[in-house]
Order: sequence, then structure tokens, then C-alpha cells
Amino acid sequence: MMLDFTGKVAFVAGAGSVGAGWGNGKATAVLLARQGAKVFGVDINEQAIADTTAIMVQEGHEHWAAQTCDMTNSEQVAAAVNECVGRFGRIDILINNIGGSAPGSAVTMPEEVWDAQIDLNLKTAFLGCKHVIPVMQRQFRELGQGGAIVNVSSIAHMSHQVGGRVNVAYAAAKAGVMAFSRATAIAHVQEGIRVNTVVVGLVHTPLVDHRLTAQLGEADAQALVEKRNASIPMGFMGDAWDVANAVAFLASAEARYITATHLVVDGGVTAAR
Repeated sequence: MMLDFTGKVAFVAGAGSVGAGWGNGKATAVLLARQGAKVFGVDINEQAIADTTAIMVQEGHEHWAAQTCDMTNSEQVAAAVNECVGRFGRIDILINNIGGSAPGSAVTMPEEVWDAQIDLNLKTAFLGCKHVIPVMQRQFRELGQGGAIVNVSSIAHMSHQVGGRVNVAYAAAKAGVMAFSRATAIAHVQEGIRVNTVVVGLVHTPLVDHRLTAQLGEADAQALVEKRNASIPMGFMGDAWDVANAVAFLASAEARYITATHLVVDGGVTAAR
């Protein structure tokens, strides 16, 4: 079976979803479980992680564990990582899928919003790696097996600002995720640890129907969906499963020779612009 994760343990940060439906982290956690992985999911939202747990139970995934965790808090991240290792014995895969954008330019954005955005979108990836990589290093020393890390970024840091929307902190942080991934990959390349980035474009997740509709001042979610679809060369937004499939590939044994690079999942938006 391609993308077989049987016997692997995955730590998925951001495994819940905003509202009902499939967010990127939720889809990734479920996909990895469907492919045989033991999955430990964390999310800051208790209801969101409970919803993912309900799906795991419904589908019969016995090797699933979860807890709430603020990925910007080093102590909470360390505790969650320790809980995962205590439960499953190891961590083979780390998915850092934490983020969210706030509008504003360098002039209009309050300093505290800038700081919070950098923490949410960049520090979370740093803390995930800070506490999981030592586990992978130990596995490499003792068993000759390291691990795979996939950090999730956004096309907002490239040539595309959605609908002219300015979000300087989000763009800067997501650019930082890619640079952080490359540097981390090379720092640990001889320890059996691969680090890559999935760069996400416009995808139709519950986030569109909830947060972005209000932020962009749209009258209704459907109008925003149609506007976003029209801006994409392929003519439609992807969904959480498109992101999850890309993440799973980079985390898989099939991607064993791929590190320090990125995979853009955007329907051609950045190339066309």
C-alpha cells in the first residue's frame, strides 16, 4: 500500500477544526489514522479536538489520543509531547499545522497583534520541533530511525495577497516557516530527520465560512467562496483533503529522499501571478 503508516506514530498540532466540517489539521490526522498511523492530536480548542475524537471513534481508529494544548506555550507543548511518547513510545512524524491571519499593515497593525501573529504562525512550529526533535534524535541513535516533520505555510508570503488584503505579520511569519524548515532540515539531515513545508493556497475549509467572511466584510460565505474560486486558475478552491494528501506524502517513506524543500498546493495561483 502506498503511503503506509502502519507502526508509525504521528503528532499532529492543530488537529481540530474551526466549526463543523474538515479543516487541514483535522483531515490530516484522520488521513494518517486511515493509513495505519497511531495519531496523537492536539488543539487549543477543546470542542474542536473532541469533534476529531468523535470521528476517530466512529471510524474505529483505536490508536488515537488527544488533548488540548496551546502550541505557543513551551511547557504545554513539552507536556503533550511527553504524553504522546508515554502513550505510544515514540514519535515518527510531526505535523505543525497552526496558524491564522489578522489584517493590517506595518502602520495600522497594533504591536501586540504583530507579536501574537508571529507566535501563532511561527513560534508554534519552532516549539513543536524544539520538543519533538530530541525524541527523533534518540530514536536515530538507538534504532537508526529518525523521523519526518512537515510544517504548514501559506502562499500569503509569496506573490499573492488575497483580494488585495494586507496581512503583514501573517505573511512574514509564514515566510519564516519556510526558512525555518529549510534551516532545521539541514541542521538534522544526518540524524535521519527530514523537514519539509506544505505551502497552502486558497482552500475551502470551515475557516472561510467563519472567520474570513467577517474579516473581509462579505455579506455571506457563498459570495466569498465564489470570489475565491474565480481568482484561481483551476477555477475552484481545493479543500482540506488536498492539503492532507500533500502533507501525508511528505511525511511518508515514499518521500524519503526529499528534505529542505516545499510543496505548493494552490491550484496554480502563485505561478499565474
